[in-house]
Amino acid sequence: MDIFLDTAHIPSIKKQIATGLINGVTTNPSLLSKEGPDPKAIIKEICSLLPHGDISVEVTETQPDNAFKQALQLAKIADNVVVKVPCHSQYYPIIHKLVHEGIKINVTLVFTLMQGLMMSKLGVKYISPFVGRWDDIDVDGIVLLDELRRMIDEYGYNTKILAASIRNVRHFHQAIVAGSDVITLPIEVFEKSMDHMLTDQGIAKFNADWQKLGIKIFP
Repeated sequence: MDIFLDTAHIPSIKKQIATGLINGVTTNPSLLSKEGPDPKAIIKEICSLLPHGDISVEVTETQPDNAFKQALQLAKIADNVVVKVPCHSQYYPIIHKLVHEGIKINVTLVFTLMQGLMMSKLGVKYISPFVGRWDDIDVDGIVLLDELRRMIDEYGYNTKILAASIRNVRHFHQAIVAGSDVITLPIEVFEKSMDHMLTDQGIAKFNADWQKLGIKIFP
């Protein structure tokens, strides 16, 4: 499984790249709006920080023809830009055209198996099912990940499942079990998943027992 960070905050991205665990970044208009008045410069810097990782950048134009033109321009920002397009029927024709233009596409806001099937048929690189937003209305969003995994494997599509809208470590665990190809994590969820209180307790016990020996140099 690849791990992406769901953020546009440069200092946080730099910090977590040092772990060696980060394969990409997903941004959206909401995340970019928090980071200053020049989103293009932010995207360029993120792309340079992870030159071999996919960096998702979402279209902001709502009219399909304008969104198509914008997608082509976004893809020119850097070779590792993946253009995000919402999974709405008005965009299906332009998604089809963009795929044929060789543009890497991440279809976002996927909520049903049927949407996932249609986008897989179009040959997009990623589909992003939103787990947390299903949970917000008391529906188990992980079920969709299971269904998408079975569908893609059954029909042999190449589209990757990018588990998104991850709200907690439990979602992360369940997305792994469901066989998602990629997960995009908020910084706080990524950091929480790295540690466990029993690990801390074990380290403390080992250190306490070792100190009893009074050894100054080892080995």
